[in-house]
Amino acid sequence: MYFDENCAARGYRLVGDVDYVACAERAAFITPVPGGVGPMTVVMLMRNTLESAKRFFNIPAQVDLESARFISDFEQPEDRKNPVDFVIREDVEGFLVAGVSQKPCAKTKKSVYPSDIEVSRTQTPKPISRLAGEIGILPSEYSLYGKYKAKVSLDLEKRLSSAELGSYVVVTGITPTPLGEGKSTTTVGLSQALCAHLARNTFACLRQPSQGVTFGIKGGAAGGGYSQVIPMEEFNLHLTGDIHAITAANNLLAAAIDTRMLHENNNQDDKLLYKRLVPEVKGQRKFNQCQLRRLERLAICKTQPEDLTDDEIRHFCRLDIDPDSITWNRVLDTNDRHLRKIMIGLGDAEKGNSREAQFDIAVASELMAILALSSDLDDMRNRVRRIVIGYNKHSGQPVTADDLFVSDSLTVLLKDTVEPTLMQTVEGSPVFVHAGPFANIAHGNSSIIADRLALKLVGPRGFCVTEAGFGADIGMEKFFNIKCRTSGLKPNLAVIVASVRALKMHGGAPKVSPGQILPKEYSTQNVKMVEAGFSNLAKQIENARLFGVPVVVALNRFESDTVEELEAVQRLARGAGAFDAVICEHFAKGGLGAVQLGEAVIRASALPSSFKCLYELNIPIEEKIRTIACKIYGAKDVSLSEAAKKAAEKYESLGLSNLPICMAKTHLSLSHEPDVKGAPQGFVLPIRAMRLSYGAGFIYPLVGTISTMPGLTTRPCFVDIVIDPMSKQIDGLF
Repeated sequence: MYFDENCAARGYRLVGDVDYVACAERAAFITPVPGGVGPMTVVMLMRNTLESAKRFFNIPAQVDLESARFISDFEQPEDRKNPVDFVIREDVEGFLVAGVSQKPCAKTKKSVYPSDIEVSRTQTPKPISRLAGEIGILPSEYSLYGKYKAKVSLDLEKRLSSAELGSYVVVTGITPTPLGEGKSTTTVGLSQALCAHLARNTFACLRQPSQGVTFGIKGGAAGGGYSQVIPMEEFNLHLTGDIHAITAANNLLAAAIDTRMLHENNNQDDKLLYKRLVPEVKGQRKFNQCQLRRLERLAICKTQPEDLTDDEIRHFCRLDIDPDSITWNRVLDTNDRHLRKIMIGLGDAEKGNSREAQFDIAVASELMAILALSSDLDDMRNRVRRIVIGYNKHSGQPVTADDLFVSDSLTVLLKDTVEPTLMQTVEGSPVFVHAGPFANIAHGNSSIIADRLALKLVGPRGFCVTEAGFGADIGMEKFFNIKCRTSGLKPNLAVIVASVRALKMHGGAPKVSPGQILPKEYSTQNVKMVEAGFSNLAKQIENARLFGVPVVVALNRFESDTVEELEAVQRLARGAGAFDAVICEHFAKGGLGAVQLGEAVIRASALPSSFKCLYELNIPIEEKIRTIACKIYGAKDVSLSEAAKKAAEKYESLGLSNLPICMAKTHLSLSHEPDVKGAPQGFVLPIRAMRLSYGAGFIYPLVGTISTMPGLTTRPCFVDIVIDPMSKQIDGLF
């Protein structure tokens, strides 16, 4: 500001100070200087700081470093091609991650690696507010959840509405062993390689793990080794509460269904039921907004409660839900096989309104799929209103969540879930964690919102690396046919994760069981067995190419793999149509172990993509199912049970059939039989039932004996999970 001063030559003096609150968001230190600092001094200090940083990182002088943005418009000089040779100092600001800041754990012997949680604890995450600033997210655009997590507001997308998109990469896999082949680890490792080692703005987008997985069989889903999301305890346990919100909303809708049936059964007088649904308040009766929407669906063009006829009152009040048609189940985020079939309404107060029901795992809820496929809160609200929970026992018409007058309350419970959670990898590169639908019993992909934000933040030379659950026949197929069709985003390429271990399983090696020692066939060289099992990888490469995108194979290296086995897979993969097949060691080496994969991805992303969906929406439901079964799984035909046929006929008669298909199928085989490995052909795929997820926007056939509520093994992971009450340190996650 200008300050009048008579003794000054010009009669005034320029004075001022920094805006401490605003500067504290950017500056590592603010040093008070007695007497103040003139503007020229400040400018010179800033310029010297910038020039010093450029010299430190060997960045060409002409490069323009934009404040609080990714810096990707430069190539690494030849003398810095091995980024592990140096480590970024903690006092250097900016997302200029040309090196890694991880602190390796000591290995007790060559064959023993530290556990994931040990690796996570050796890393010191940067405050998430600092990461947000580095990638261009303003303080007003996120809400902190502790030091290392933040919910990102959708206001960010409005600000970036005109931003150019980066390259879109989906990470999928071959049909896995029950142990998994490292798809999440590859997603993180690849993003670290691109971001921290190849100077490309990169976001990883992952699903939130279910606690069923954490306490059941896997013990965590944050990636692994030196390619994981940290802090991994926070990632695996609760995160920011989205799954809990979905559980609460799902079960509120379930309670509304049974309560409405109870009151309709107990109130035989239509006018008494009407009086209770539209009560008099302060001498007035008034329809609320959801009730007005129901009147509109019933084609009753009236807005005053007193104007309805007796017949209109009956149609308004009585949903007459057929108990046998209810498809909405209660959910719980715990694996519990004893809830697969239950009886409810057995208490005296329920007056005999009992029925058979079941629980699903929380991430199988249609609300989770709605979250993953919504574009914003308004879109979510409209999808929630459209949820079909059952059918009228007289007319056969669908009954929706909006008919129960509960849809907007569900949206209130879900309002914060639309914001993705910002976290970071071991090497400090950014991650969006959002939504968590399973791939075998739902569509198995993280949210459209997270991917879209990431694509805008990274810019045209950057990458959004998003994971699709389980094998390419399940997660990738649904990514293309459901997620990309809904979002309108076009992927540039697919990365298919494979391992020698999985190929041996497909080639005839003994069964793999979690918690048991691997049979010797998996630790001894057998190139012929690997070649025999390659049929599965070949089929998954073919599946990806059906959608018109290039394919890069990421071959995760295990310690027992031999050079001959690995080279055989590379040769066969390239021969089967893969753009490249790269050996990866990101589990042990972090981003450095996936640099070659990152380079292959950069080259493949420059190729033209002729992405297309596998089928049109306007063909019959059975034909869409047959297309997926024959082209993706290798089946000869499909066989629909009578129940499935009736469901398909109902959806078509109601005009609800122009939706994509979301197959609920085992992830352990291309077929419906988990023990059938390799690439089976000529089988008939049985469809035992069919359900409608009209809110999410798909129809899902249930294949074979797939269950929507997992069970626990004899010795689940929860046996080993403990906490120190003093330090609050958790052990047992891995």
